[in-house]
Amino acid sequence: MIDVERALKNLQQIDPQLVPYFEDIRLHLERYNQCKQKITLRKSLVHFADAHLYFGVHKLCEDAWVVREWLPNADAAWLYGDFNNWNPYSHPMKHIGSGVWEIRLYGKNALRHGQFIKLMVGRKGVSFERIPAYVRRAVMDERDHRLCGQIWCPQEEFAWSDADWYTRFPLKNPLIYEAHIGMAQETEGVGSYREFADRTLNWIAKAGYNAVQLMAIQEHPYYASFGYQVTNFFAPSHRFGTPEDLKYLVNRAHQMGIAVILDVVHSHACANEGEGLHMQDGTEGQYFLTGARGWHQAWCTRCFDYGKKEVLRFLLSNLRYWQDEFHFDGFRFDGVTSMLYENHGLGVAFTDYSQYYSLNTNVDARVYLMLANELIHKNNRNAVTIAEDMSGMPGMCLPFKDGGLGFDYRLAMGVPDLWIKLIKERRMEDWNVFELWHELSGGRPREKSIGYSESHDQAMVGDKTIMFRLADAEMYVGMHKEYHSPVMDTAMDMHKLIRLLTASLAKNGYLNFMGNEFGHPEWIDFPREGNGWSYHYARRQWSLVQNPMLKFEQLASFDRDMIEIFKNHAFHCTKGAESLWLDGDKNVMLFVRDKLIFAFNLHPTQSQEAVFVSCAKTGKGKYRVILSSDNEEYGGSGRISTEQIYRARETEYGFGFFIYLPCRTAAIITK
Repeated sequence: MIDVERALKNLQQIDPQLVPYFEDIRLHLERYNQCKQKITLRKSLVHFADAHLYFGVHKLCEDAWVVREWLPNADAAWLYGDFNNWNPYSHPMKHIGSGVWEIRLYGKNALRHGQFIKLMVGRKGVSFERIPAYVRRAVMDERDHRLCGQIWCPQEEFAWSDADWYTRFPLKNPLIYEAHIGMAQETEGVGSYREFADRTLNWIAKAGYNAVQLMAIQEHPYYASFGYQVTNFFAPSHRFGTPEDLKYLVNRAHQMGIAVILDVVHSHACANEGEGLHMQDGTEGQYFLTGARGWHQAWCTRCFDYGKKEVLRFLLSNLRYWQDEFHFDGFRFDGVTSMLYENHGLGVAFTDYSQYYSLNTNVDARVYLMLANELIHKNNRNAVTIAEDMSGMPGMCLPFKDGGLGFDYRLAMGVPDLWIKLIKERRMEDWNVFELWHELSGGRPREKSIGYSESHDQAMVGDKTIMFRLADAEMYVGMHKEYHSPVMDTAMDMHKLIRLLTASLAKNGYLNFMGNEFGHPEWIDFPREGNGWSYHYARRQWSLVQNPMLKFEQLASFDRDMIEIFKNHAFHCTKGAESLWLDGDKNVMLFVRDKLIFAFNLHPTQSQEAVFVSCAKTGKGKYRVILSSDNEEYGGSGRISTEQIYRARETEYGFGFFIYLPCRTAAIITK
């Protein structure tokens, strides 16, 4: 339980601006205590999250099976499938109390692994088909092109070999490669878990990233939803292979020293009736809020009732299931802003603290997120949780003892928006280095964040990647190494600088969407009616970066060496950057972090002959450049030497040395 008054006292020391809102925060903390006490009265939180071990399809022994489903408003229920020639009413389920329906089947061939099943549910004289809520595999039924449940109980358990994974590779310095299994291959079609494990993981390891964040894993009927309209929360997407294939991927990643983070969607659910949870027992309020509150008006999806004990158990069990069954190392929670506010944060700028605390706050959702974080970390003390929240809710990444929600990190969602705004609306010579410093290095006190310049959001149709915004139409003709123009050279230079500046000022971690590190051309567009159901833009063109004649190779090399430096220095484990010099007229920035000095010249045309590098914070000695964005291997002109030795000395500007810093370049300097 949380000591509420002590938590508020700690919170006041961290952020005094929150004091006027302590009554609201006290209410949130007390509601958490009340909820936790209620659900853990007879068992621990981890054991409360065991619904997947009770509900669904389970093999009791060689000749016995049990199927259970929570259908509190149903009048009758039946199990049917290919095991009974799809007779919907030959196998009735029995109501055993508390809204739970059960059927036990005996005999050597009562049920078998791989068989297809559904439920027929009756209410008020009407019957309708459903998929069991806890089904562990759902596949597309060719008869009606809708999802159908499949019994998944292989005879042999998967042979994991990652027992000492956390001991060997603790994820303290997260460098995250965001990826989508289906579009990770180059051929037009849908990639598989196995292909990703055997091919893409090798690229991620070579690129130096120590974590992969997997999108679209939970089953979803519409591929173009990017996995954000989930129907079957316990089923890995069938499009990419079997559950064992996904386990193979995670196990192989662990062998390579790569953590695997699941992009989990608990903020809403697909509204498809008969495929997911919507109207599961014939009523709209079984898992979701009723009326207008139960619908996300922008996404046309259902909103969970986080105040209902059974819903909490379903969602918490889902998290434990992905940890236990598939060995995921953590979760990126999608749509946290949508969960936290009754209006889902739509149309709110969140410009002052009062907008976080009001009747608009969904206290039940806040309590659920706290319970989720506690469960995840109790189940695996090395687990990582990341919040996708654009509102900037204070305390998101503070521990419970300090009045927080318990996340480890939040995504710095304002950073990509800043880069888009600058590229679209301002000339580069008008970029404000003070604004950049403030936005890129700032954040809530004592709260960790993951920095990124672009994610999958910026690569979708209707938006553009940074490289595409910088190069525009020349992207199609200017990526040959022999091609040079002011637009193309500027695009190459600024792509590197934007990523380096974002990563070096990120407080506690860094994220990249697959392919963006080498300036992947064009956008992401999944097959849909509007594009003739084409897979042309739903893939990654890895051959581009493997072509020694093209500049993609140069951008990839820069990103790899940048990530290597950050990894070797455990860069994001250290305290944030300290400013050495910001020059608004010349667009020059210098700062120090973890004894590394970073020098940026963001001006598009003006080179600086002698930029003073202060060594007041790093001390006496000799210095050299260990990474220059202007290296020829990165597509630069080689104007910054990585061989020259600089000796720090007393000058009229202080203790340090001078360095030549050409326009649109950056250097990392070390003693």
